[in-house]
Amino acid sequence: MNLTTKYMGLELKNPFIVGSSRLTGDLKSIRQCINAGASAIVLKSLFEEQIRLEAESHLRKARGGDVYYWFPEAKDHVVGLSVEANLENYLGFLSELNKESDVPIIASINCVTPEGWPKFASAIQEAGADALELNIAIFPFNNSQNSAEIEQLYFDILKEVKGQVSIPVSIKLGYYFTNLCSVAHQLVEGGVDGLVLFNRYFRPDININTMGMVGDDYLSKPDETLIPMRWIALMTGNDLKCDLVASTGVHTYEEVIKQILVGAKAVQLCSTLYINGNHYIREIEDGLNKWMEENRFKTLDDFRGKALSNQTTDVSFERIQYMKRDFE
Repeated sequence: MNLTTKYMGLELKNPFIVGSSRLTGDLKSIRQCINAGASAIVLKSLFEEQIRLEAESHLRKARGGDVYYWFPEAKDHVVGLSVEANLENYLGFLSELNKESDVPIIASINCVTPEGWPKFASAIQEAGADALELNIAIFPFNNSQNSAEIEQLYFDILKEVKGQVSIPVSIKLGYYFTNLCSVAHQLVEGGVDGLVLFNRYFRPDININTMGMVGDDYLSKPDETLIPMRWIALMTGNDLKCDLVASTGVHTYEEVIKQILVGAKAVQLCSTLYINGNHYIREIEDGLNKWMEENRFKTLDDFRGKALSNQTTDVSFERIQYMKRDFE
């Protein structure tokens, strides 16, 4: 079967992209994913906040660290040097990977300062990334900030980045929005080339024995794929002029098929590779090939969005409440 697809103008040999994670922060693991059939790699995100927090922690622990309390400009200078050093390491890793990779490499960044987003983006383009994924995560818990102000931050970040780079830019979105479809359309107007649905945030839990917080639920489950599937269907049905990629809960070839049936251009694999190993990409590909052969589909376009042609998005995906209904 012909599994090729196009995402943000990038030619992919199949729809299997390895999502940003520890799996894509190590050359050996990346090589394994590519050898198993991955069509693109999203590098582990470069987190500006983490770099700054680690640098500040080292300063507090260092002998004579109290001096930075009295001279905050000195602390800012040292933290800035740490950010520069980590950025250089990331760029070096990207350049090294580009020399040996035959699949598109998509960089990923998460910044906390206004100047960080365009600065990181520009440097990453210069280092040879094929595309850039913006890992924007603004949790809406601040009661002094309304929804429009939060949404505007996304639009502003996109504008700053697009003003600095010419490579394709995607945004990995969460679903904490008042009107997600409206936000998506405004991001398209702002020039976004792709949307990844959805960002899977840290999920705190409570241990009832210790009565303390734990945070070890970091792997997705297959049933979580229903959330991005619903929104990809709605956005496809509303003719969103942007490539959509499914993330979260894609564990087997069945979830891949479902996402393509509602219009996805590709999927991002992550948790399933932690559970089954990087080689599992090949099994997912084999399952997709077999299903396509059984249903006489030669290409992904033969069935992309097909689930929407038989059932309208209004009836199937916009319903939000259970209700008794006479279907006869």
